[in-house]
Amino acid sequence: MPDGLVDERTLSRLKWRCRRGLLENDLFIDRFFHRFESSLTVKQAQGLNDLMALSDNDLLDLNLGRKTLVQVQPDLVREDISEVLNMLRATP
Repeated sequence: MPDGLVDERTLSRLKWRCRRGLLENDLFIDRFFHRFESSLTVKQAQGLNDLMALSDNDLLDLNLGRKTLVQVQPDLVREDISEVLNMLRATP
């Protein structure tokens, strides 16, 4: 059910997983949840979870567009991760 919405428990665990050491990343993530948490799909949640495995510096480089997924971690080049990355970068 990848297109289904995430449940509250999964969303809560995902938010906990998304806590970062760099304030700049936290700003991107907070804005992401503010805009998309009510419509977040299981597939998008998995993509976000996979992005959280990156180091803070790599995640920030992706968020700011200084590097691409291929440069940071080629095995993360997937549609769900690209979609979530675009959602993270979206301006309000």
